[in-house]
Amino acid sequence: MGLRTSSRVVEAGCEAAQRKHGVPLLPFQRALLGARPSGGGRPLRQWKLPFDPNAYGVAVAKTLALDQDGARLMPLVSGICSVEAVRVQLRGQHGSSLFPKAVSPDAALAGLWLYFSCLDECHEIVQDSHSHEAYLWHAILHRQEPDSGNAAYWFRKAGAHPIFPALREAADAIVLRHPEAEFRTGGKWDPFSFVMFCERARQQPGSAQEQAALEIQRAEWQLLFDHCARLKK
Repeated sequence: MGLRTSSRVVEAGCEAAQRKHGVPLLPFQRALLGARPSGGGRPLRQWKLPFDPNAYGVAVAKTLALDQDGARLMPLVSGICSVEAVRVQLRGQHGSSLFPKAVSPDAALAGLWLYFSCLDECHEIVQDSHSHEAYLWHAILHRQEPDSGNAAYWFRKAGAHPIFPALREAADAIVLRHPEAEFRTGGKWDPFSFVMFCERARQQPGSAQEQAALEIQRAEWQLLFDHCARLKK
């Protein structure tokens, strides 16, 4: 099962997510498949959001249900696992068993651990992995420690990634909702700029800065997790 679906189902999913989690809809989440931008032009891309925890199998959906079904706003500075039960549920699991035929099974499992702020378990996987996806999770993990220098090292190692254009558009939409946040993409996703923005946002709890950073980080997680966990073509 994938995340692409009909425009009617996309709309319904967006509204359901908003009702369940109180998550404001992003402008691009309402973009219908095949719709055209105002004034004509090329069709809008087919967005994968809103995040659907059921797209990755029953076991993964059950795990994500422990904490907001993939809609959690992970803290900018991670401490302990958000739900201790996840350790019981994922103990002994392997990426290949949870995510058979996925694009990047081990990276998907690392991302699942990171979602719950279980940094040690995530790090155990990514430190021995050599995919671009693992490098990105490694970078995000260190950004949340926080260790900006180490995060920058792994972002450099990862390089550009296919999720970056969608993440840039997500970030732009989020900043539109939080105009006081001092973050602009300039039309291109820059993970190093976001590292610096998170550093500033941590110093301003309860601010528009922090809220925007948290929401962008959630979009980053959803897009990267989906990329890792989706079925290979």
